[in-house]
Amino acid sequence: MFNSIFASLFLLVLTSTAAAQSNDALEAIRRGNDNFHLGRYDLAIFEYRAALHRPGEYNARAHFNVGVCHHKLGRIREAVAEYREALKLREGQYPSASYALGIALQSLREFAKAREAFAQAVEASNGKHAEALFELALESQRAGDDRATFDHYQQSIKQSKDRIPANHNNLGVLLVKFGQMDEAMRELEIALKQSRGRFVEARENLDLCRRALDASSSRMIAQLKTAEERPGKAMRAE
Repeated sequence: MFNSIFASLFLLVLTSTAAAQSNDALEAIRRGNDNFHLGRYDLAIFEYRAALHRPGEYNARAHFNVGVCHHKLGRIREAVAEYREALKLREGQYPSASYALGIALQSLREFAKAREAFAQAVEASNGKHAEALFELALESQRAGDDRATFDHYQQSIKQSKDRIPANHNNLGVLLVKFGQMDEAMRELEIALKQSRGRFVEARENLDLCRRALDASSSRMIAQLKTAEERPGKAMRAE
């Protein structure tokens, strides 16, 4: 009887302690986020590190947020290490961390690894990560895989509910390469319309297409510009 009561009390203490540690970690993350949004990235890192002193469910999130802060401060390799730790803790099922890792690896010009990271983000999100699909298309384009490039842009359009004009610009550039000038110009017109005329690359590409006498002109194709600007919001802490 005594042993049973003792075991129950011990379990209650453990549960209460775990809950308290979890709350402390969450509060540290909230303080970190407050500093993050004020641009105080080193202070934010300090708070996120405090959350890591409390074992539990928020550790992956804290590592990811530390990574984003390092990224903002230009410490790319440190960011990569934190993103990878966050992914390890969630066994690869962390789309935001995979996407951020891919962006960081692009900065380091490790393009093959970046492509793997974006593919992981897409897989972990069940194919719904529109920004990762866009970046995966860019990496496929860089690798010369036209079929995969086309498919990824199309998927990004679908998953983003058509809110990324760069998808249409880049599809237009690809379609010119295929010799499909009419279809290419339609895509460029969509990109320009969606951006309310502010998409410089789309406007210049459309002008080039309209002036082209020969749709297969290699000189004209070489002048077309693929847009590589991040299509989504800037990375932020969670």
